[in-house]
Amino acid sequence: MEKLIHSTRDNYRERMQRIFLFDPLYSLRDKKKKDYKGRNIDYFGLGLLTLLFFFENMLSRNKNTGVKELALFLKEMTKEEIDFDDSGFQDLSRTLIEAFRPASGKRNSRKFYNWNTRKDEEVFYSILKAAKSDIKTNTQYYTLDEQGLKLIFATKEYFSEFQLSINQLVLRKQLEKGEFIGALRQIEEMHIDVETLNNRIIRIKHEVQRSIISNETHERYKDIVEDINRRLEREQDEFNELQSFVKDTKEKLAYELKDKKEQKTYELIIKIERELRDVHLNHRKLFDESIVLKTKALEAAQESLYYIGIDAFNFEQEILGELISHPLPLESSRTLVKPFLSLEKAEIWSPLIVFDKQRITKEDREENIRNFSELISDEEVKKDILILQKNFAKIMEYILIFMKDKTKISLEEFVNHIKKSENKDILNERVFYEFWLILHQKSPINIELNEDKSENIFKDVVELLYKRVNKINVIEDIGIVKGNERYSIKNMILTLEEK
Repeated sequence: MEKLIHSTRDNYRERMQRIFLFDPLYSLRDKKKKDYKGRNIDYFGLGLLTLLFFFENMLSRNKNTGVKELALFLKEMTKEEIDFDDSGFQDLSRTLIEAFRPASGKRNSRKFYNWNTRKDEEVFYSILKAAKSDIKTNTQYYTLDEQGLKLIFATKEYFSEFQLSINQLVLRKQLEKGEFIGALRQIEEMHIDVETLNNRIIRIKHEVQRSIISNETHERYKDIVEDINRRLEREQDEFNELQSFVKDTKEKLAYELKDKKEQKTYELIIKIERELRDVHLNHRKLFDESIVLKTKALEAAQESLYYIGIDAFNFEQEILGELISHPLPLESSRTLVKPFLSLEKAEIWSPLIVFDKQRITKEDREENIRNFSELISDEEVKKDILILQKNFAKIMEYILIFMKDKTKISLEEFVNHIKKSENKDILNERVFYEFWLILHQKSPINIELNEDKSENIFKDVVELLYKRVNKINVIEDIGIVKGNERYSIKNMILTLEEK
């Protein structure tokens, strides 16, 4: 009996804390408010949709999620269900966010009696936490906290559907905190997730080839395959981010090997890198397999539908039997048989042939002489360099305006600033990304005014900076900066060493 009692009370506090995570949802259920047409608002359901909204944005790595973004989502989600204007939806969004993150900024808490310690205790939990903020527009963004993720995971269907994506999020949290042993355990679970997903893809492949007997079934399997393909693509992006993060962490630890503890940590991160690479490779094979499934298997299923239709059609019964057993009028008989008659054929000469391409040859055949294409002249090269110098100088002017009195900025900050400015079209130009790549390759650049270096592509940039700057340094930083749908570039840190 003592052993049973001990097992029952074990982890009692943690279990109660998980139950209390649902308190904000139930507090929303008790709210009584109606829309402009007098209809009751389902605060409980909207609360869950709010959590799923922030979770989906975490999966897609969208960090700009606040009151306005949630209001727009709810407006689209509840079309013809809730009658509010934009201001009403923003008030609704604030109410939902404050339920998960009180306006005071303090964490939610709940008192309870702990049967394990035999004491009154209090647990604290945080569903939403403040993320970055935009000071210029006075906008605060939010993201799910650890307990918020646990609350999402408690929904069974969502948990099983996105098991690997969830493990990726948890792994990233563990790596950021330096919990490398727990990270190894998480990667082992990801191996199991990939294997389970592989078995599911194999099963769907067999079902597609065997079970599709109608167009409705084909469309259902098509949606399933496309959903798997989209999820695998999103997980591939996350794997790339994780590998980049692990690589940067390993490089940082390599410079701090002083004692045995740090040496052991370094060995752990190497093992994590190797295991993560293996699971990423297996996942990549799944991604390739899903593409094959999306194309070949579904095409084969469409063909099978065609042949099933042919086999199921009985010409003698459907056509011949109808003509013989029922005395149909001539016009009706002709209409019945017409789809099975071949098209009328006739060989005629078309006058359009005179406009067809004619093969023209000379009687005196000349020997074809193959010459090399002409080289670009020096004048054209100098002209291109001059254009590049002016473009690079213009980009540096934008950078100086953004930096003001600062001496260090990141490429990500600068791109985000450009997106909101009148000069956002520059992100569509390849020269913008060439500027940063060449600047990084030639870094550090000493600012020296030299008239002889007229062909230096940074000549105008040097003239712009030489009065106040000694040197330009550009180094890589963590993350990928996406300028637009076409261009993306590794994040960088630009530092100006002033005189």
